[in-house]
Amino acid sequence: MSGNKGLERYIVLFIPWILASIFQSDALLSYWVAWVGSLLIFLLTLTGWVKAIPTDRPMTEQLMRPMFIMHIIFAGYMSCTSVFYMLDALGYQNFVKSPVVLIDAQKIAAIAQCQRYYCLGHAAFITGVLVFMKYPAKKKYRIENTVLADLLMKVALISLPVSNILMRTPGLSQLSNQLSSLSFIAGTLALAFAIPQKKPTNTVICGLLYAFNFYSALVSGFKEPIIISILVLGLFLYPNYKKFVLITFAPLLFFCFMVLPAYVNSFRAVAWSDDLDADAAAQQSLDVALDGQNDNWDFLTLRLSEIDMFITFTQSTPSTIPYYGTKLLSQSLIVVIPRIFWPNKPITEALVMERVYDAGVVNRLSNVSAKPAYIVDAYLSGGMPGIFIALFAYGAIAQIISIKAEELFGGYILGTALIFSGLFQIFWRGLSFEFIINAVFWSYISMLIIFAILKKQRILKPV
Repeated sequence: MSGNKGLERYIVLFIPWILASIFQSDALLSYWVAWVGSLLIFLLTLTGWVKAIPTDRPMTEQLMRPMFIMHIIFAGYMSCTSVFYMLDALGYQNFVKSPVVLIDAQKIAAIAQCQRYYCLGHAAFITGVLVFMKYPAKKKYRIENTVLADLLMKVALISLPVSNILMRTPGLSQLSNQLSSLSFIAGTLALAFAIPQKKPTNTVICGLLYAFNFYSALVSGFKEPIIISILVLGLFLYPNYKKFVLITFAPLLFFCFMVLPAYVNSFRAVAWSDDLDADAAAQQSLDVALDGQNDNWDFLTLRLSEIDMFITFTQSTPSTIPYYGTKLLSQSLIVVIPRIFWPNKPITEALVMERVYDAGVVNRLSNVSAKPAYIVDAYLSGGMPGIFIALFAYGAIAQIISIKAEELFGGYILGTALIFSGLFQIFWRGLSFEFIINAVFWSYISMLIIFAILKKQRILKPV
């Protein structure tokens, strides 16, 4: 069922951006129209007003499709997190307005401009998803439900060591990240299958694997893997344990958002600078995060959102630095080539950081990584048209891959919940062109290889 309701409903998604552009002479009003506009886009799309939600599965059993989790995480992070930065610019500190504050009108105008870009990008992205969202996918292969739980566990146990081998193989490390993510998703999904099916062996093995992945996230020095670990388990358990998940995981995620900024900052300072091992650093950092004396306002204003960096880019491009055109795409094609075939291939980080240095985001002498977000690269490539084209393509490609995965792997569970969510998890975050194009290309190759293996083993059978 396509669920199409007419072109005019897609056009409605762009009305917030159009109104925000009309009101741009009043920067503050323009900002709020664009920001609230993204909330409206969520409402209109997630309720099925623009295009009907697929009916091949209950909504709670299709949350891993691009329409839902990818949309919420990617577009929510991109277009909604700037509100704290704006409040800070208006003189708020921890949601309390300072009695004496000088407001920088130029800064407010710059924030509003970037928020309009975010709103345009959000509308273009979800339009790309919806245009190509055609479920149910025509299955070419099927899999017996009786083997699913064991297969998921095997995928988790096999893909993790393969990922580690590739990481340690010179020239092939760029192929390992997606398999590591696949192992995590497979193990978490297998755990969610094993618990209601009362399979004690699978539950113990998958529980240990989940604990290992959670520990690895805890000592990674980054917030996202920890949050994703909890979120994904909650989403997989939700269809069978709705009340338990709502009562347990929602407060747990809120707690993580409150304490993780302080935990990660402390962990990096201790583990990356001192001589403490990861366990001691984690324990010390957890104590710091739980002491209740931490101020997370800097995290909310400067690190939760990337609008500060976006503003800096808009101030130099196109006024002093011309649009890049297709240069960033060309560099992305270079990155796709494995280093084993091209030992002297340019370092991806160096390619990306060059435009960061040119824009003055960070100093060339500083030892800081500041990779632009996907929408920033879209803007640098061609301004507003670049944003529309790149974000529409982003949503369309993600949706097309999800459909293809369901066609090849017998439906939603293996196709989207495992393969798409595992191999293509980078879609949730959206990095610089070079990183995301490289990851998506090799993830697609990995998907075809896994399909060929399962087909050869007769696990996947023609319909």
